[in-house]
This record gives sequence, C-alpha cells and structure tokens, in this order.
Amino acid sequence: MASPFTHFRLGTLPLLTVLAWSSAPGAEPESMPGTVRHFSADWDLFSRHWSAAESSVEQMDAQKRLLESWLITLAAQKPDKLDVNDAIDAVLLKTTLDSGLNDLARQNEERAELAQWLPFRTAIEELTVTRLNGTPLKPEIAASKLATLPAQVYKLQDGIKAAIAKSKEPKKPGLSPAPSAYQAMRCAEIGKMQGDLLKRWFENQASFVPDFSWWVRQPFEETQKVLESYQKFLNEEIAGIKGDGDRPLIGKSIGAEELKRQLGYEFIPYSPEDLIGIAEREFAWCETQMKAAAQEMKLGDDWKAALKKVKEMHVEPGGQEALVREEAEKAITFVKDRKLVTVPPECEAWWGTRMLSAAEQKQMPYAAYSGHDIIIAFATTDMKQEDKTMAMRGNSRPFMHNVVPHELIPGHHLQRFMADRHRDYRGLFSTPFYVEGWSLYWEMRLWDLGYHKTPAEKIGALFWRMHRCARIIVTLKFHLGQMKPDEMVKFLTDRVGHEKFGATSEVQRFIKGDYSPLYQCGYMLGGLQLMALHKEAVTTGKMTELQFHDKILTLGPIPIELARAAVLGLPAPTESSWKFAEPAP
Repeated sequence: MASPFTHFRLGTLPLLTVLAWSSAPGAEPESMPGTVRHFSADWDLFSRHWSAAESSVEQMDAQKRLLESWLITLAAQKPDKLDVNDAIDAVLLKTTLDSGLNDLARQNEERAELAQWLPFRTAIEELTVTRLNGTPLKPEIAASKLATLPAQVYKLQDGIKAAIAKSKEPKKPGLSPAPSAYQAMRCAEIGKMQGDLLKRWFENQASFVPDFSWWVRQPFEETQKVLESYQKFLNEEIAGIKGDGDRPLIGKSIGAEELKRQLGYEFIPYSPEDLIGIAEREFAWCETQMKAAAQEMKLGDDWKAALKKVKEMHVEPGGQEALVREEAEKAITFVKDRKLVTVPPECEAWWGTRMLSAAEQKQMPYAAYSGHDIIIAFATTDMKQEDKTMAMRGNSRPFMHNVVPHELIPGHHLQRFMADRHRDYRGLFSTPFYVEGWSLYWEMRLWDLGYHKTPAEKIGALFWRMHRCARIIVTLKFHLGQMKPDEMVKFLTDRVGHEKFGATSEVQRFIKGDYSPLYQCGYMLGGLQLMALHKEAVTTGKMTELQFHDKILTLGPIPIELARAAVLGLPAPTESSWKFAEPAP
C-alpha cells in the first residue's frame, strides 16, 4: 500500500506515551477504528511538531521509534476476535507502519548518498532541533556556527566545478565526484528546504531574544544568500533547470527489488514483468477497438488518422468550462437513470471548476480533480502558439466525454464525497489502486454499457484507456532501468498518439520521485481489479449493480483485495494472493 509517510513527517509524541495510552492498566481496549484514529492523531501532532526540524536525523529517529511502538501496540490485538472490517483495519495499519519504516530506510540511504554535497545540513539541523527541544544555543554560539557555512559552500562549489573539468580529461584523476543531474536537483530541493527552516528559526527569535539579532543577523543573511546561490548553481549548471522554462526530464529509478516491495504493500501478487505483460495485452485490445472505430469513420484501419481527426473536435477558446458542465450533466443523468450508483443531491450540486495556468499545465496537461473542483487544462493567452494548439487538441470534446465522468460523477467527486462520510479514518491508507482504480473502472463500465455512442467518442475513450496501459509499461520499465525518459516520451507520442507537450509533461511527473512509483499503475490495474470483483459479486447474482457500487464507496481508499474481503465476506488477507488477471504469455 502506498504510504503517507512519503509526503508527510511525523511529530513528537514520546514512545512511552503511545504505549501508555493504548495499554494502560484498566483502560478500555480501543476498537480498530478507534486505534486507527488514535494513530492518526499521533501522526498529525508529530508532523506539526517536527515541521520546524523536518528531515533531521533527530526527527527521523523519533519517527522510527513512533512507528515501532505502534507495531508493538498493534501486535497486542487479537486478530481471531476481530470481525472482517476490524481485521481489514488491522492489516491496513500494519502495512502502513511497515511501509513507513521502509520509507525511512530509503530516506536514510538518500541522506548518506547526498551528504558530501550538503555539508551545511548538520549545522542547520542542530540550530533548529535545539530550539525545538527548548534548549536554544546562545546567540554568539549560533552566530559562530553560521559564520563557518558560507566558506564551506564556496569551497564545495569550487570543488564541484573542478571535478566537472577533470571529468572531461579521462586520463587524469578527478576530485570528489560532481553530483548527477538528479542528485543536483535533489540537493537543490533539500538546500531550499534547509534555507526555509533556517529562516523560520531566525524569525522566531530575532525580535524576541535580547542580543540575538545583534549576533546572528549578519551570518544568517550571508548564509541565506550563499544557499540561494548554491541552489541556483546546482539547478542551472548541473541539473539544467533554468527558471520557468522547459525542465529537462530528470528522475531516478528505484530498481526491481523496491518495486516488488511496493507491490506487496499494495496487495498486488504479480511481478513487474507480469504487470507489463498484462498492460501490453490490454493495449493490444485497445488498438483493435481503435481500428474498428476508425472503420466506422470510413478511415480503414488507420486509427491514428482517426485520432488526429478527433483531436481537432475541440471547442473554441473560452468554451472549455461550459463543455465540462455539459459533459458532467450527461454522465450524472446516465448513471442515475440506470440506477448504477447512488448520487446524493448534495454531491451532484456541490462541485466547481478551475482553469489551469500555462505554468501548471507543464506538469498537468489534462483535467484533474482537486477536492471540490475539476481543474481544467486548455489553451491560455500566454502560451506559445504551438503549445496553444496542442493544449486544445489534447483536451478535445470526445476526450472530455470520457474525462469528465472520470473526474466528477461517478468518478472522483462521488468517491471523495462518500469517503468523507463513511469510514473517514481510512483516509490514512490512501492507495492509487482504489483512488484511481475506481475512476478507471467506471471508464470500463461506461464503455460496456454503451455510454460512448459515436466513433469519435469511442476513440476519445480508447485513447485514455491506451494511455493507462502505457503508463504501466513506461513507468515500470523506467524503474526497472529498461527505458529512459526520452524513450518514455517517444512511446507516448508514437504508440498512444499524445501531443509532445502532453507526453513530456506526463513523463516529467512520472519520474520526479515525489509520490508513489506505482501511482501510474494504479489506474488500469485498480480498474481491472474492480472489474474482476464485479464479476464475482454482480455477474454471479450475489449483488445488484447499485448494491455493489454503493458498498465499494463505503469502504474507503483501501487496496482492492481487502475491499474484496469486505464485499464477499472473506477473511482479511495479510498478504496478497488474489490473481485478478492472467499474465500475458
């Protein structure tokens, strides 16, 4: 299961506090929902506390102690006395804790890897942590520590420049190695975070502690300038990231072993190679259907010509927001008339729209959902002419016929509405295989139910379905070291038919490493899981379509194999075993 620990940091409740609250003599044992809420409250407070010294050695050590203490608390539960939903909660919490510890181990590996290019990190962390612990250093001592940092950074930067120069002379020994483009980007990001933490540390004392500003202001301001200069050097001279212009495609693969570990957390019982085979088989089905739709358009088997024609079916500039509302009404009417899923009137009424800026579309070139709004991508006045036409073609009317129900109803908006009202504590366990899988499942069901009537609408739906297959193929091959970023862009443009602007923006997001490496796999694979579960529950006559969909929506964002246990009344699995799709030969 994807861990929330990748994006957030734990706070500062001591180990004994957690154990005392959960197992104090005479205390009433907590229900599993209560246990999860208890952990979430600890996590939230811990996160806020340590935000002043984020990613420090002390913070990560405290986080490790907290997670391990909760594993001890959870082990005291008696799984044989839990009903299926409580057992699911116990499995989810155990998986989340294990995943969090794994993320910490990876953070420590990165810390060691980048240490030689971040010599100032330890000193800044000492300043922030001592204040956080209530034992701030005397102003003159803090000033003396800061005063040494600029010279360190200047020396380091000169050393990197020398190492780059030496690397061009293969017969001569080099100095300490220069960072790679990815390492430089990460060092710049960490350096910015360190500068922000240092600024908070300074501002919390400058006007309140006598003599603090007199001693500290000058070395603090010089250190801030040097850190900003170093970040610019790393980004521009090594990573090739210059201003708001086009960013180079920089990422880092996690390797086969970590992929397998992450798949285990998500309750996916296949190897990465099996999943690539499943995606390629689904891709081939899409190509066959694309050819059939092209024939309906009197274009023979040339589905790429048909796709090109469909891309030109976009609204005029200024009309995209109205198109979204029109398509939303069609989708809502379709599912309500057929009694496919319950749509509460508040959910139907309470949503909005927001247009994406040109800068935002560099990493998000298509519509998406954000809490209350569907955020809409389309041409803007400040885009280059080429980018304007690509943005319009990439968000054409037939494409939006498929995208809007994915994002709103019966997709993400309905999903979020119900999750906030049923087992809301399970938000801690968010997984793309449910979050994105639910919306992709609806793309599949709407196809089967004849929602896409015209060949153009069919091609619009198939384009996105092919794209989900391609996401599995390119991201897994990237993390296995089998595909480079430029090859990923080429695959999306040549095999799927993306515009280069959209393909590049997509790959930029896939490889950056700031969210789950399996996120892009979650769409198609989660959809296939729900389709398989639909066959078990609905096709067999155990449940109606309405009962099935309403039940899934009350379970929260959990791995689909655990949702299967709740739907079918099976024991909660502690590891994955459900083969929901046969791997392709």
